[in-house]
Amino acid sequence: MVRDKLMRLLREGHFLRAARGILHTPPIRAADDGVILFSMIGTKVLLPYLVAVKSLHAQLHCGRVVILDDGTLTAGDKAVLAQHLDNPRVIPIAAVETGPCPRGGTWERLLTILDLRRDAYVIQLDSDTVTLGPVPEITAAIAAARSFTLRGGTDAELLPLPEVSARARATAGPGRVHVQSAIEQAMEQVAIPGHPDLRYARGCSGFAGFAPAATGRDLAEAFSGDAERLIGRQRWEEWGSEQVTSNFVIANDPGALLLPYDRYMNYWNEPIASGTGFAHFVGTYRFHGGAYAAAARQVIAQLKR
Repeated sequence: MVRDKLMRLLREGHFLRAARGILHTPPIRAADDGVILFSMIGTKVLLPYLVAVKSLHAQLHCGRVVILDDGTLTAGDKAVLAQHLDNPRVIPIAAVETGPCPRGGTWERLLTILDLRRDAYVIQLDSDTVTLGPVPEITAAIAAARSFTLRGGTDAELLPLPEVSARARATAGPGRVHVQSAIEQAMEQVAIPGHPDLRYARGCSGFAGFAPAATGRDLAEAFSGDAERLIGRQRWEEWGSEQVTSNFVIANDPGALLLPYDRYMNYWNEPIASGTGFAHFVGTYRFHGGAYAAAARQVIAQLKR
């Protein structure tokens, strides 16, 4: 255990040394064009976040940045963000009212996105992501006002709720299951007035696009209330319920798009194929094999040109 922790710290240090080069790349020039690049961040992820947002912006060539401060950003951090991201709007997490939904577990992030999407196309971007090359699917989704999400795995698909529950029960192991599995098993009982033929997809909220919608939080709040009724408030407040809700909201948007996994991937310590446009370096294997550091160096070199 001690050895594993030491190895992770060494690998993380290797990545941060590579990521520091992002401070020597040109700043973003924001555009008030109806697109928002949104993330919730804190002081610990300042450098990887700059790699994430600058590499995405370099491929999209549009949008302005809005940040949700998790409460740890320092005055120095905000100065760096202002310099590199053209004075982005920074929202303090304490200012976000969650209403009937849970607090914590990134719920403030999702609810802020749903508020912002009333007037803009909002792309949610985790700090542990790197845009490696062209992302034409994202450009097309923005132009067509279609929401999108990164797939949770290669087998993710848009499904009617009864089929979601049947699959979840068939694959559930013994004992207490994760909140995602718990609500998926009960999802066939979700009923929201005015929303027939509801669907769901096992996506990943680390990278998701929310097309403009005047309804704001309405569907998320309705789903959260049903989920709480079905599995209980205590379970529904567990980490992971926000991602389920993000998946649910996007799945029920018109023309929802699940990004092709061969070009938009979660990194599980396997080689990154040529032609991959986007990689999400999930926590389990984030620093394994030096792939994250290599990706950071690659896009930093491109940004310096």
